[in-house]
Amino acid sequence: MVLLPYLDIICRSVAVYFFMTIALRVFGKKELSQLNTADIILILLISNSVQNAMVGPDTSLWGGLIAALALFIINFVIKKLTHKYKLLGDLLIDKPEILIHNGKLDFKTLSKLDISNDELKEAMREHGLEHFVDVKLCMLEIDGTISVISEDKKHLKQTHYKRKHNHKNLRK
Repeated sequence: MVLLPYLDIICRSVAVYFFMTIALRVFGKKELSQLNTADIILILLISNSVQNAMVGPDTSLWGGLIAALALFIINFVIKKLTHKYKLLGDLLIDKPEILIHNGKLDFKTLSKLDISNDELKEAMREHGLEHFVDVKLCMLEIDGTISVISEDKKHLKQTHYKRKHNHKNLRK
């Protein structure tokens, strides 16, 4: 049967898709909106390492196209299902995190997300704020941006601070 090898490619591709989704969720890659060199290298190496797992011995054009089509379809289906079923969405999609509420920093969340004081202050400055007490709400959004809302309406801006992956403070 001609379709059997392609069914194998589809099953392998779907398995790799779920593995990568779970791995990214477990390892907490919230910073995907801004990748550094190490992240790009990792993505390239992972894509190369899972290629054979998806297509097996079939290195033909059709094998690659079937694998890509299976990935597009499963991604489309997963997006539809996460919108329809809240529990599945909760498992697969990150949630926004509150960093500052009414001028009070959430140190537990900041530590968990590895957000430095300097990074937080940079986001506040981009929103025209200097002091933590001026912040009504500061959140790490699911796309890796930090949103800041102040009590003073004149400081509201439409800018977003993109998190940098390098969290180290370069103090001497």
